[in-house]
Amino acid sequence: MSNLDDYNAKLSEINALTEEETMEPTEPVAGYLQGVENLYHWALDDAPQLNVVGISNESISELPVYAGACREAQSIWNKNFRSQKEAQKQWNELSPAAYQLRDDLLATMRYAYRLDPALLNRVRAISEGYGHADMIQDLNDLAVLGKENPGLLEAIGEDLSRLDTAATTADEMADLLAEANGDKAEQNDSKVIRDKAFTLLKIHADAIREAGKFVFRNDSARYRGYTNTYWQKRKRSSSATTVSEEAE
Repeated sequence: MSNLDDYNAKLSEINALTEEETMEPTEPVAGYLQGVENLYHWALDDAPQLNVVGISNESISELPVYAGACREAQSIWNKNFRSQKEAQKQWNELSPAAYQLRDDLLATMRYAYRLDPALLNRVRAISEGYGHADMIQDLNDLAVLGKENPGLLEAIGEDLSRLDTAATTADEMADLLAEANGDKAEQNDSKVIRDKAFTLLKIHADAIREAGKFVFRNDSARYRGYTNTYWQKRKRSSSATTVSEEAE
């Protein structure tokens, strides 16, 4: 089956995991998936011995299916993550103009409404606060205020079409900020599903690893196939660094 087929086959099982059961990957997913593929082929050769301690042939054969589902979930999340990066870039490009529009409308309304205390107080209230979300809300509030009170703006030559621009900009920048922050529902969902798919895979892989390490605890040649090489390499790297530092 393709990774997509694996993903669809396991999606209901993936979604059944609770938030409490779900874990985030603690190592690069691509490397972990390769390790699982290696484990699958290793365990196939030891199936009779693993059967004795409760690891069925089906459990072994399902391992690449869980891996394929996780690989597809990772790809979906990567796609959304790249979209988030693109949104962040676009935000950096467009937000200065949005801030400038907000600041210019504030200055315009302070002048236009300077002799009307009630309207001037509304402008002051809008100008309070800071941050991206506040700027977006300011644009929308200024558009509403200006459209409710256009006469004094027209009297100083203000182009009222800028109020429509402010409202449109507020909507567009709100969507863009949500994408840039990863707050869009589809971004959150793809991250959660990726984590759940990884968790499900790890549960099944760990069961086989632990069984293999038990069965072959006295057979170093077969035992090594059930260890996680990523953490072994990290330990060796850490030990080498410590030795190097001590030598210095």
